[in-house]
Order: sequence, then structure tokens, then C-alpha cells
Amino acid sequence: MPVPADSGPNSTVSTLQWPADATPLGRCHDAELLPAGVTELQERLRRLREPLSVVLHDGVPTLALGGSLHLGADAVASDEGLPLLAHLPAAPPERLGDPEFTRRHDLRFPYVAGAMANGIASTRLVAAMARERMLGFFGAAGLGPDRIEAAIDELQAEVGDRPHGYNLIHSPNEQDLEQAVTELYLRRDVRLIEASAYLDLTPHVVRFRLHGIHRGPDGEIVTPNQVVAKVSRVEVARRFLSPAPERLLTPLVEAGHLSREQAELSQHVPLAEDLTAEADSGGHTDNRPALALLPTLIALRDEIQEQHGYQAVPRVGAAGGVATGASASAVFALGAAYVLTGTINQACVESGSSDPVRAMLAQAEQADVAMAPAADMFEMGVKVQVLKRGTLFAPRAGKLYEIYRSCDGLDDIPAKERAQLEKTFFKQPLEEAWADTRAFFEQRDPRQVERAERDPKHRMALVFRSYLGRSSRWANAGDPGRRADYQVWCGPAMGAFNEWTKGSFLEEAAERKVAVVAKNLVHGAAFLQRVAALRAAGLGIHPEAARCRPMREDRLEEYLS
Repeated sequence: MPVPADSGPNSTVSTLQWPADATPLGRCHDAELLPAGVTELQERLRRLREPLSVVLHDGVPTLALGGSLHLGADAVASDEGLPLLAHLPAAPPERLGDPEFTRRHDLRFPYVAGAMANGIASTRLVAAMARERMLGFFGAAGLGPDRIEAAIDELQAEVGDRPHGYNLIHSPNEQDLEQAVTELYLRRDVRLIEASAYLDLTPHVVRFRLHGIHRGPDGEIVTPNQVVAKVSRVEVARRFLSPAPERLLTPLVEAGHLSREQAELSQHVPLAEDLTAEADSGGHTDNRPALALLPTLIALRDEIQEQHGYQAVPRVGAAGGVATGASASAVFALGAAYVLTGTINQACVESGSSDPVRAMLAQAEQADVAMAPAADMFEMGVKVQVLKRGTLFAPRAGKLYEIYRSCDGLDDIPAKERAQLEKTFFKQPLEEAWADTRAFFEQRDPRQVERAERDPKHRMALVFRSYLGRSSRWANAGDPGRRADYQVWCGPAMGAFNEWTKGSFLEEAAERKVAVVAKNLVHGAAFLQRVAALRAAGLGIHPEAARCRPMREDRLEEYLS
């Protein structure tokens, strides 16, 4: 069993270390031996479908391919073969996470591109994911039913039955809109939604989930509609993991949206079979750390599953901060059924954002984010995480909320602050800003206008919300005159992604394609799990051999296929 020569910076000795007092696993016979230099080890670890062993040859840890392995104390005591230090079975990336998740949604990998509002998660982005049999959700939040239906037309024509879904966002201030979007999804036979930003359950998300529930020929309960719920709070997670509550079922039955039999069947299924633990993310977030949130929600799932005994165990995925192979590997190691990304997809060429925003995101560092008032939940004080580098949106939005808290209406705003708002925020008199806002809500939700005519504070809130809402559209359009007001939803994951891709082809904004980014994260996660297995076997590894760099798609497919 000759060993090829190896020297210099790729020296086997400097790549893998084996403690002298450690005990081997067994013996290896008749394998092909290769030196464990940096380049060779890294290459072999990348070949995810190829089993790999490490043996001790002439006192040096050496790579071994094939052969026969004999494990146990008797094998270790034998003089035949070489001491076996570690064995890595094939680790195809399809095995990451929960295989039931990929089976249920007909996916190649347990990877999801989450919805980003105002069509930032665009039809083009969702289609690009679907073509690779990965899951993407169209960013329907903030859009009217007509625009959403146009997206449904486009996606159903382009991707057909390939995996894809649409967003349903909690709209506490616009329940009519949430209802209209729900009814649109039901009418157009949409079967999969991502439910996001929910503070509590609504009859609309319950109605969608239970639409068409029935018993199949084998007696099992069939739920044609699927909900992937994105949550960051335990109390909200509990509601989605539990059966629909009676307080919401009864009105749905009385309205004829559900039969009594369907309401009874609903008590045997969770409202969401897939629950995403949303940690420190862009947009709506509670800034939860993934290391604390994900295990907590997995434990909660186990508790509720033991209580209800669902025929299909709910799955818990991870989002927020997932932007590199290392972070994806970490949450899979914590038990995530799948990973869901957001901010990094906004930086991809297929997103519904603009080139100026993509360039800004490509320069972002991890600390270049801030919390700012959310347009859809402004009066409640709910915040979203946004990019602060290159834009003044966060402090300006914060100023609007301060004024809202301290004043009873537009007429009560101090003259100096009013002049500043009109000059730099709205770039028009506040009376004109209200006229524009009124015209918008007369089309979208006339009841808001009726309330505003009676309540000056609500009128002020609608005007301020109009700035917050348009700021994201200015960003998406790349409006050069409004660059200082761009609202760009962004979490610290963007900075981590930029650090990971520095020096690679993905450093350039124009090279960032959503499927290529996804495949690099999936491959990186599987690669680093193999590295972790070597370390768990007691082997020390040269840091360079354990690095997972982004690769171009053609090369990636050699390792993924």
C-alpha cells in the first residue's frame, strides 16, 4: 500500500494530528492510501457521496479510500491492516435536516428562500428556486390582491407543480386585506403559504389551513393546504403547533367556511406542520439568538406532539443569521429540519430589489443594521431590522414614532419639527401628504379614512405610515432622489455572508444568484459536518483544510450530484 509523497505546505503532519494516547476504532485492510495534505483532505471532504477513512501509516494520519474495515477491541489488537482512526460515511446533502420535510414538499434539499415583502422575494426568485427543486415563497406582503394574483398567474404558468409558495402576513390593522388575500389563495388553489409576523392566530390563516381537510380512503386525515409558520416567540409557536382553537372554528363553521366534520378533524392536526424558528433576522424580528430559540421550539414541539399524537410530527426549521456554510451546519447540528434564508436573497440578482440596494447590501458589515418602526404595525410600536449604512431611514422612522407618541395630530406638531418633516421626510406640506395618503387608503381600505376623519391621531399615523411604506418601494425602485430614505430590510447575516464570500466570485453583487448561493450553503453545511465528525473522532485538523469556500455552480454540481 504505497503512499504518494507529500511535503511543503500540504504536509500530512501539519494537516491531521492524532494524540499519541488515543485508541483507534479498529483496523483497515486493502484500502487505497492518499496523503492527508491540506489540498487533498479538503478535496476528499468536499466529495460528499464518497466514504472516507483515516488510518495511521508509519505514525502519520493518512487518508484511506475503500478497503474493508474491522471494528472493535479484537481488531485493534490485531497486527493485520492499519489502525483505523476515523471513518466518514457518505453524506449526501439531501440527508441534512429532516428527510420528511424534503419528501413532503418534493424538494432536492431542505433549503427555503423565505418571503420578503413588496415582491422582494420576486416571481423570478421563486422560479429560480423551483427550477432547482428548492422552495421559495413569493413576497406578497404589502401588495394588493391584483398584484398577488398576477404573480400567481406568472408562477403557475412558469413552474407548474414544482415546489413554490406565497406569503400570508398578519395584518392587524388591515384585516380586510388579509381576508382578501386568503380568499384569493383559496380561489386559485394555492396549497402552500408562509405565515409570517403573526402575533396571534386569525380566522384567515385557520381557514386557509383547514380548507378541504378530509379523511382519505385509508382513514388518515388529509390536509391539502400546508402552512409554514415563521415565529420568534414561544407563545405564538404553541398556537401554530396546536390544533385550531374553538374560538376561531365556531365562527368559520357558522359562516359556512368549514363543516362541523372538518372542524372535528382539525383537532387532530397542528395548524402548521412546519414551524420556522426566526432568530435575529431582517424585517420583523424579536432579535432572538438562534442557539436559544431553536432548541426551545424543538422541545416545545416534542411536548405538544406527546400531548396530541399527530400522525405527522411537526417539523421545526431555522431562520435568522443563516448566511454561510458554517451557520447552516450549526443549525442543522442543533436539529433544524430545514434552513430558511432571507436577507442574503435580497442581495441576489433575481430579487425584486434594485441594483443600488444590492450594491449597498454587498458592502454591509454585521454591525450595519438597526431597528426601526414597522409600517404595518406602527401604532403598536413593533419594529423591523433594517440596513443603516448608506441610508437615514432608521433615525427618520424613529423620529416619526417619537412625534406620534408625543402629539395628538398633525396640527399639534411643533413648527420646527413640522418644517423638518415637510422639507426632508415628505418633501411636501403635510396637508398634501394627507391628501395623497387618503387617496391611497380610499382604494385599499376606506374604513381607515373614515376613522382618520374622526381621529386626528389616527390620521397622523396613516401619514407617517405612508412614509414608512413608500420608503421600501423607493428602495426597490432604486429612486436616486430618495436614497437617504431607503428602507432595506437586513439582518447581521448579510455582513456574515459578505465576510464569507470576500475574495470569491460571490463578492461581486452581479454574481449572486439565489440558487448558486443556496447550493453553496447546502454544500458548506454538509462539508463542515464531515469536518466536525473528524474532530469528534479525536483528530486535529489544519484550519485551512476545514475552510469551506464558495464555488461556482458547475463545480458545485460535481460535488452535489
